[in-house]
Amino acid sequence: VQLQASGGGLVRAGGSLRLSCAASGSSLVIVTMRWHRQAPDSQRELVARISREGSTYYADSAKGRFTISADNAKNTVYLQMNNLRPDDAAAYYCNVEVMDGQEGRLKNYWGQGTQVTVSS
Repeated sequence: VQLQASGGGLVRAGGSLRLSCAASGSSLVIVTMRWHRQAPDSQRELVARISREGSTYYADSAKGRFTISADNAKNTVYLQMNNLRPDDAAAYYCNVEVMDGQEGRLKNYWGQGTQVTVSS
C-alpha cells in the first residue's frame, strides 16, 4: 500500500488549505483514514480520523475549523483546514488502517508528510 499526500504549503493566518492523501494498492479494504501532524520538537498527534462508514473524530484543536472527508471509491482522504493559525504549522501525515484479507488482520500504513506553514 502506498500513500501519496499533497496540498501543503504556505498560508497566512486565517487562510485555508486542503490536504489530500490517495492510497493505492491491490484489493484495498480501508477501515480508517487519519491525519496526524508533527511540529518540530513535538510528538506526532492525531488531528482527525474518518471511518469507512463516515464517522469522524477531531482533536479539540481541529474542531470547528477542520473537516475530514473521504472518497472511498478513490481511496482518498481529505482534510479541509480553515482559519489556520500559526500553531497549526507542522508536517501533516496521512495514515490508513487496512484489512489484510490474506492475513486476516489490520495493518497501518503511513504517507510522507506534507508541510503546512502558517505565517502570522
